[in-house]
Amino acid sequence: MDKTVQSVKQNLGIIGNSPRLDNAVEIALQIAPTNLSVLIMGESGVGKEAFSQIIHKNSLRKDKKYIAINCGAIPEGTIDSELFGHVKGSFTGAVGDRKGYFETVNGGTIFLDEVGELPKSTQSRLLRVLESGEFIPVGASNVQKTDVRIVAATNVDLQKAIEAGKFREDLYYRLNTVPIRIPPLRERQDDIYALFRKFVNETAAQYRRPRIDLSEAAKRMLLSYRWPGNIRQLKNISEQIAMLEDGPIVSEEDLKKYLPDYGQSHLPAVNPAASDATYASEREIIFKLMLDMKKDMDDLKKLVNNMIQSGGQYHPSSLLNDQPKDKDFYPEDFVDVRQEETPINIVGSPTTRSNIARDETHIIDTQEIKEESLSLANNEVAFIKKALQKFNGKRKLAAEELGISERTLYRKIKEYNIQ
Repeated sequence: MDKTVQSVKQNLGIIGNSPRLDNAVEIALQIAPTNLSVLIMGESGVGKEAFSQIIHKNSLRKDKKYIAINCGAIPEGTIDSELFGHVKGSFTGAVGDRKGYFETVNGGTIFLDEVGELPKSTQSRLLRVLESGEFIPVGASNVQKTDVRIVAATNVDLQKAIEAGKFREDLYYRLNTVPIRIPPLRERQDDIYALFRKFVNETAAQYRRPRIDLSEAAKRMLLSYRWPGNIRQLKNISEQIAMLEDGPIVSEEDLKKYLPDYGQSHLPAVNPAASDATYASEREIIFKLMLDMKKDMDDLKKLVNNMIQSGGQYHPSSLLNDQPKDKDFYPEDFVDVRQEETPINIVGSPTTRSNIARDETHIIDTQEIKEESLSLANNEVAFIKKALQKFNGKRKLAAEELGISERTLYRKIKEYNIQ
């Protein structure tokens, strides 16, 4: 008995009269009586499983088993066992033989959702089933036969996955005997409000909630939203509104609460080229910041090496050339690092300023330099003690002064046994 597109949609609860949607249903009905493999493509949430059911229920296998498998939800280590079965002792935990789906659904239809997530080894096994109807259970040596129709679905671009080496090209062509593309919800704007009314009314009837509707402004907002999650997202939001709003009319402001990213997803404002340009600009800024940070780190390393080589006293001659020519540069802000028992002085403070002679081109420290400790641990301890003394033992303020986290400071105090 031939079935029209409208009757099929009604039986499966598919709402909408979009020409692209009707065309997808027509293709599904045309290839349903055959044994050809089908690849259903569409974004997440567009209802790909409903189309696999259209194919099965209108095929010669409609009285046989049908099973839907989410390939992305099964761990890589067990998916071969799930699909093809295993024999006792084939791996740890295999305490007995187990039949896989290709054996238990023999004669029926298997819907492989998110087929692009299959591991490469499993893809090879699946290709053999498609080519010869044969498979080997995990750990077995005997070949088994199966007569299963495969309907696969994906929300990723398999052509790009092939280029990236993540999907087998020969498997793609075996699955893609007949492709069906389901349009995203934003390309079915005339269907959005009808779907909203369906979901809201069903929820209201189930939970005895008051019936509600949208204001004209809210309707326009609903239709202009991008719906990245498609029908699944619309259903979720419709159910929230039915449960949380008392109505009878939901305003634009009320609806906006359920579309927090409305400004970013508003269709008239979406411009892929502009979005790419914005992304490129932001990426350029991040790269520039990273380069600036690297330069600062290089300068800091140069400063530390200079201090170590000079026995703890900073000499800025190596960095003088980096300073602006019209600005005097003196080392007042640099710390004189000494041994633990030696007080930490700021070069240029009243106690040492008399020891520094300056001219227009360079700075000469005339203070006699004694043998200094080159131990980084001792210098680190001195810094920590000085910071703790400065803030009367308050670790949070000391950590901020040292430029480290409070947790790191606490670890250093324990490591060096600082009292």
